[in-house]
Amino acid sequence: MKRSVLLWIIAFVLTILTAAYQRMTGPTYPLSGEANLNGKTIKYALDRTHGGEDNHLIKITTHDENITGILEWKRYKTSDEWTIDTMVYRSKEGWLTGLLPYQPPAGKLMYRIALEKNSNKVLLNNHLPVVIRFKGDVPIFIIIPHVILIFLAMLFSTRTGLEFFNNEPNYKKLAYWTFGLLILGGMIFGPIMQKYAFGAFWTGIPFGIDLTDNKTLIAVIGWIIALVAMKKTVNPKKWIIFASILMFIVYLIPHSVLGSELDYNEIDKNKNRIGQSVD
Repeated sequence: MKRSVLLWIIAFVLTILTAAYQRMTGPTYPLSGEANLNGKTIKYALDRTHGGEDNHLIKITTHDENITGILEWKRYKTSDEWTIDTMVYRSKEGWLTGLLPYQPPAGKLMYRIALEKNSNKVLLNNHLPVVIRFKGDVPIFIIIPHVILIFLAMLFSTRTGLEFFNNEPNYKKLAYWTFGLLILGGMIFGPIMQKYAFGAFWTGIPFGIDLTDNKTLIAVIGWIIALVAMKKTVNPKKWIIFASILMFIVYLIPHSVLGSELDYNEIDKNKNRIGQSVD
């Protein structure tokens, strides 16, 4: 096998592993677990993200109409009292269901669930609240190219760094492909997705602390430095490897960490001001 082909295979495997790690460790990945109630094991997956302008349906599969459920929820980072709802059993599917009310884009709710049967009670997720973030509905024709382009950008970035191990390293074409894919996926389709989901094209520096936007910006800056070094220095290898490692590190950061978040307290203050001015 040619060394170049082997390096592509290694780059592909590393990219797949990085993407899986980033996704599964992020704050939007469902919280899965199991609970034991009256000798019955109940498996669950508690959602932490919702897209669209409808309420979010919570589903706990029990296949037992005698198991009841209580869903409690309130707005995230507020002093609201918990709203308590009785969950509804759907005999056809075997689900206990509850609804979380629609929130504006970037709005978050905390929720927790308790199941009961024959006076025995179990608290899912050790009764620790689960945080779910609401977002706008992003069209599939935006999601698909964004995901593909970002994946390819990471693949080419990793492969560019691995070019160091080739007998006769040739970084130029790989570096330009990396930068082009990163710009398309991260700086064009990324902000479009952000606009659909949260109503703003960019919420990173200097407008906010959205880590997804900021880590994309850091990766872009790293590759700009590498491309400038290719033009200005005789041996830009160290800068290219630096850019590749930098992008690998920032893309290990879980997806949507420090993402867009609605400040309910500020909204409530504005409502109170408007109410006072009307009075």
